[in-house]
Amino acid sequence: MSDNLPDELTRRFPYLKATGAGRATSEEPTEEEVDASPAFGYLRGTKDRALAVEFRFRDGNSEVFPYSHLAGWRFDPSVGLLLKFTADIVSLILVRGSNLDAPVNASGVNLLDRGLQRHRVVWVREMDRAAVKAVGVRGPTIDAITVAECESQDEQRAWVEKTAPGFLR
Repeated sequence: MSDNLPDELTRRFPYLKATGAGRATSEEPTEEEVDASPAFGYLRGTKDRALAVEFRFRDGNSEVFPYSHLAGWRFDPSVGLLLKFTADIVSLILVRGSNLDAPVNASGVNLLDRGLQRHRVVWVREMDRAAVKAVGVRGPTIDAITVAECESQDEQRAWVEKTAPGFLR
């Protein structure tokens, strides 16, 4: 083996060199790769996968969570969408709105099974009243996004019980 281990590895395994030794080949999706509705943005390619999803709040703040930390989600049209991201702590994200499962265009992409479940959604945003009104009654709207950070199962249960009891089992 040569004295320079990385060169030897990339010679033996050329795909390592092409991808930057395991790092993603592209940082952020380009504008041409992303399509959007007023409520969320998603990758156009049916095989494309985002590394993370950004939650954008009306006040201009945002939080980003990697899809690799998405432990699961529950959807109840009368309550909203509850996502659970796990890392050192558990982050619960409650997305409230209407028509969250409605397709946004002819391709049939929606926020749920053809969006988040397939890791195609790159951002979700809270909409102001004017934006909600502009969408009308058929398209998806996001009225509120609430985030809680919990260190224990008891904290998670208490937060869900207080904020979205419809999700309790």
